[in-house]
Amino acid sequence: MIVTTRAGERMTKRVTRRRLETNERLLDAAEQAFAEYGFHGVSIAELCTRAGYTTGAFYSNYSSKSELFLALFTRRSAVVLKQLGDALDEAIVSEHPMAAFVELASAVDEETRTWFLISTEFTLHAIRNPEAAEALARHDAAMRAAIAELLAPLLATARSKVPLKDPDMLMRLVVAVREGGLAQSLVEPGALPHGELERRFLPTLLGGHG
Repeated sequence: MIVTTRAGERMTKRVTRRRLETNERLLDAAEQAFAEYGFHGVSIAELCTRAGYTTGAFYSNYSSKSELFLALFTRRSAVVLKQLGDALDEAIVSEHPMAAFVELASAVDEETRTWFLISTEFTLHAIRNPEAAEALARHDAAMRAAIAELLAPLLATARSKVPLKDPDMLMRLVVAVREGGLAQSLVEPGALPHGELERRFLPTLLGGHG
């Protein structure tokens, strides 16, 4: 029989906490560096220097920059889902829930811009790299499924102009409008204000005033 001592438990907790802190610092450093220099513009050694660690710390957590990006994706997904959930809670009690939700969900802040730069860089990498593409596709699919589940009550009561029997395809369309509009507005902010395409077309597409 193996007995875990209290001292052993305290040591495990310290190691786990230290590992979590190391991971968060690596993710923070990667987010900043990828946004500034691009996915291929910064080395693992440079990422570690930014985070204050050696490359050994990196490889104890990740096997590659691609794996690190996917961890960033997971962290960012949790933030986005929380934001969408808060927007849904506020919109669902309004007079026009769908329009209100789109208005709230289409907001763009500096974090949105930063993540768009990072994700676009990695998407280009994935297009050229089948292994990275397969991993990104899995993460994208999981995110679309989570958003579809979150929005299911809202979509069920809306007068949608597209079939709801294929929620994944619907989410692909929403993502295309969102990311395509964001790309254009970042290039031409004067001609296309942030969120304009979403606010103008998604409420009608997804069900008018619901």
